[in-house]
Amino acid sequence: MTLETQCPWGGEEHGQVVGLDGRAKRMKISVLTVCRNSADTIRHTLDSFFAQEFKDKELIVVDGASTDETLSIIRSYPQDRMVVVSESDSGMYEALNKALRFYKGDAVGVLNSDDAFHDTSALARISNALSNADIVQGHLNFVTDHSSKRVVRKWTASPRPASGFRSGWMPAHPTFYVRRKVTEAVGEFNTQYKVASDYDWMLRSIELHPFILSTVDGTLVDMMIGGESTRNLMSTVRHNLEALHSRRTWLGSHLVDFALVAKPLRKLNQFIWR
Repeated sequence: MTLETQCPWGGEEHGQVVGLDGRAKRMKISVLTVCRNSADTIRHTLDSFFAQEFKDKELIVVDGASTDETLSIIRSYPQDRMVVVSESDSGMYEALNKALRFYKGDAVGVLNSDDAFHDTSALARISNALSNADIVQGHLNFVTDHSSKRVVRKWTASPRPASGFRSGWMPAHPTFYVRRKVTEAVGEFNTQYKVASDYDWMLRSIELHPFILSTVDGTLVDMMIGGESTRNLMSTVRHNLEALHSRRTWLGSHLVDFALVAKPLRKLNQFIWR
């Protein structure tokens, strides 16, 4: 079972990690972005990364051999904080596995090519939380676009319940950042899942290891609606069935379990807020 703490808003520009010599050192955060033909949205993603007040950061971009202007847009940004790989792949999870092999930071998370950090302090707050935890989750806004930032749904991160993923609970993957020891323990994304491999990866991180989970106050990411798992009803159904398969594999869930119903029901209150 994963332990959980709460981390307040704010913190220093640089987080700290403890090295093998027992001394504190600055934390470097790696952000993974995978894309293919994302010219319409990726400027918002890159702008939000480079606008971060947190300085010890790197961006790993894995492009699936785009045929539009995506690569030229990426290469118009400062290259000293980026690693760019462009080649064909079988999908976003294979691309994320490639990105995992390249990152050099003490901690890592994913920023999708149609998402953006909510404000310039997001990475600093993540770093501050990771100073006392192994895994961070946070709040997320679903927006119609990154120009108007019109919010249509809010994901409020909640503490892990005693039954964890069996209860239908899960973190929002775009806000999910982990220390390197987590990626070393969990391994790569399972490419047999087409829309729920991120769910499976988070489940394995939280349910199979005694890592400390921290919740950061405040919104971390603005996510555009219409992603792979929420594009339409069929995508949503597929995501829930793949998530069930993951729970059956790792948690011993039955053919139909409580979370199959509870997971989508938990999201209903994301559409109701003041």
